Amino acid sequence: MQPLKIATAQFENASGDKAYNLHVIRELSAAAARQGAQVVAFHECSITGYTFARHLSKEQLLAVAERIPEGESIEALRQIAADNNIVVLAGLFEKDEHDRLFKAYVCVDKTGLVAKYRKLHPFINPHILPGDQYVIFELFGWTCGILICYDNNIIENVRATALLGADVIFMPHVTMMTPSTRPGAGFADPALWANRDTDPTSLRLEFDGLKGRAWLMKWLPARAYDNAVYVVFANSIGLDDDQLKNGCSMILDPFGDIVAECRQLGNEVVTATCTPDKLQQAGGYRYRNARRPNLYAEIIGQAHKPEQKVVWLAPSEQPKR
Repeated sequence: MQPLKIATAQFENASGDKAYNLHVIRELSAAAARQGAQVVAFHECSITGYTFARHLSKEQLLAVAERIPEGESIEALRQIAADNNIVVLAGLFEKDEHDRLFKAYVCVDKTGLVAKYRKLHPFINPHILPGDQYVIFELFGWTCGILICYDNNIIENVRATALLGADVIFMPHVTMMTPSTRPGAGFADPALWANRDTDPTSLRLEFDGLKGRAWLMKWLPARAYDNAVYVVFANSIGLDDDQLKNGCSMILDPFGDIVAECRQLGNEVVTATCTPDKLQQAGGYRYRNARRPNLYAEIIGQAHKPEQKVVWLAPSEQPKR
């Protein structure tokens, strides 16, 4: 297995404006290719926008969503991949032949669709259905998986993807800067973003504090370390609908160390070189081999009714059970 150069990106998407978002994806993919990246990853619903969907009816969502792989956005990504000789991963809303809706994330190369994943734990809109399977696929001899945003907070999902053979897990998000029961959480004032050129310090303090990056650092490195995988975290920056997001797109190695991170207060792409030696050198590789599933297989697999309440949605916006 040869070293693999992966890029992660962040940008301020426009709600429902696929043409604009794909234009930015094209620009950042070209920049990643100039950095030598073989693969570039974008955030959750990077093609469509995300947070605005909490207000949409099913009919409105269906108008935004696309069939995969027949949709025009997949062809646009294929053209971007071909023009820049790079593999592109991006997200959008999907509709199937029965008009069922999903949150999808796709991997596309110059030949077309390589892999599609449906979010297992969607909550932005009650009309979006959960996916029902993990996805594993190959890129340049590396085995890859995908988990979208909240999927990564359920630690069993990350372990299961790693046990299926993933060396790299792409983790697209639209996260941080939202209310929670944890101390220090909350929305960020959009005025900080509007004033970023004249007062970058106040914005950076908010972005890096407990509302943002400091919370991310409580758990994201552990997902990489415990499972001995490379983690490719991609997040939006700026306003997503009416909510400010702080970017911090980053790549972590199997030791849980950050090997590349976006730090600009705006659109950016960064590239890291992933080397196969770390996959077995990291402690998580030994820990996985030391597992004793006979002790807990029945405990983990016992009957359980999933519950999910997202505190930053108003009661009227909560998913119906």
